[in-house]
Amino acid sequence: MTVTTFAAIDVGSYEVSMKIFELSRKVGFKELTDIRYRLELGKGAYSKGKLDGRMVDLLCDILLDFKRIMKEFSVGEFRACATSAFRELNNPVIVLEQVFQRTGIQVEILSNAEQHFLGYKSIAAIESGFKKMIQKGTAILDVGGGSLQVSLFDKDALVTTQSLKMGSMRIRERLKELEKTTTHYGQLVEEFIRNDLISFERLYLKDRNIKNVILMGDFLTDTIFQEERQDNIVTKAEFMNRYEKVVDMTTQNLAEVMEIDPEYASLVVPTMVICKSFIEIFNAEALWVPGVSLLDGIAYDFAEKKKFIKSLHNFENDILVASRNIAKRYSTGKNHIQGTTEIALAIFDSIKKVHGMENRERLLLQIAVLLHDCGKYISMENVSECSYRIIMETEIIGLSTRERNIIANVVRYNTTEFQYYGTYENGRDLEREDYLLIAKLTAILRIANAMDRSHSQKVTGIKTILKDRELSVVLDSPRDLSLELGLLKDKVEFFEEVFGIHLVLRRKRRI
Repeated sequence: MTVTTFAAIDVGSYEVSMKIFELSRKVGFKELTDIRYRLELGKGAYSKGKLDGRMVDLLCDILLDFKRIMKEFSVGEFRACATSAFRELNNPVIVLEQVFQRTGIQVEILSNAEQHFLGYKSIAAIESGFKKMIQKGTAILDVGGGSLQVSLFDKDALVTTQSLKMGSMRIRERLKELEKTTTHYGQLVEEFIRNDLISFERLYLKDRNIKNVILMGDFLTDTIFQEERQDNIVTKAEFMNRYEKVVDMTTQNLAEVMEIDPEYASLVVPTMVICKSFIEIFNAEALWVPGVSLLDGIAYDFAEKKKFIKSLHNFENDILVASRNIAKRYSTGKNHIQGTTEIALAIFDSIKKVHGMENRERLLLQIAVLLHDCGKYISMENVSECSYRIIMETEIIGLSTRERNIIANVVRYNTTEFQYYGTYENGRDLEREDYLLIAKLTAILRIANAMDRSHSQKVTGIKTILKDRELSVVLDSPRDLSLELGLLKDKVEFFEEVFGIHLVLRRKRRI
């Protein structure tokens, strides 16, 4: 039986933590140890956009200690991730280079969407509870130090996920001076976040019936709900009772009662106010506090990719559903997207031996098709650039910033002149591998999109045959395809340039 020891490291806003797991196909993944250090990196990051030298020194000391512990446990592989505190630094690359040179640990900065997707995976790791909860309308609240992520599910499908800048540490830092002048700090926090709550409710809760709320992270189980409970279920009445007890307590009292550090205790009231406010607008019936963290999600993701476990939940479908909802928001043509997707995927699948891309790239192509017309919502004249900007400014859960950049560029060059490596805006910042991927996906999208130029879905069937260096695409249609075939010439030329194969398009003969 193959067994791997894996370490997950989270460089968070208010603590740096590591969990070590044992992974095998027989038992999945088992936690071996959990180590945490209090380090408020977010304090400087959110207020000044910088970390002072002392903070960097302390971070390096912690990571060197983690390195020593990993050696003791014979850790084979690890992944170290930083979150919102590092996303808000002015000089994150410089700081992380120092950290790497001093510790040998390469820390990657997760985008907001990546961070919360991994957090979401940590809940999905508890298969039975997760599947049961999301059958009804369910919301996941992930309250971090810098931000809050709200994800809504309806009948096992991810409807939307939105990030709001109302993390517990961010709120504490913004209100720390005002806190000294009031005896009702909880009410102050409520007023501070009210406008964002109203906007979220108006935009995303129309006709949504949220029965369950999953409270992400292990902060609540480390503070408010420390005691063991069956299935980690908290009733709404129990939550509200706890809220009333703690909301007006001083930080020092909270620290003594919960036996935690005062700095840690200072995050309790902002966290509870955020949770309470959303529970009320959802009017939820049941609360689940599974006590899992980003570290569990990092380990689950690694175990899934290395095939130690096989998830019962389809995470790629969640990414697609979220993308479809973005497309729907910008009123893109549903039938055109469906027809274009079928053609694009048929071409992608038929030339796998030629393009060398995998399933992940296939997913990026699907999303590019879904969003290639979203810019029409803003401008009918400058569709490609508006589409590019929308995609770059819209977080899509499960996609990295790099992947979103690839999709945005594919959509941009779908209808504008392709700019070759090193000659276009931001082109020098693109890795050669990403540039080639953009070229390949653009070539496929251009052909598929042109085959439904009239948005009439004339093509009812498609057959592709790759022989030697020639791809034959046979289109089945009872209608006149003169427009589509007549406008394909330049698209074909680019396709042949990118893949080095001859493309032959013809109609299926009808008897």
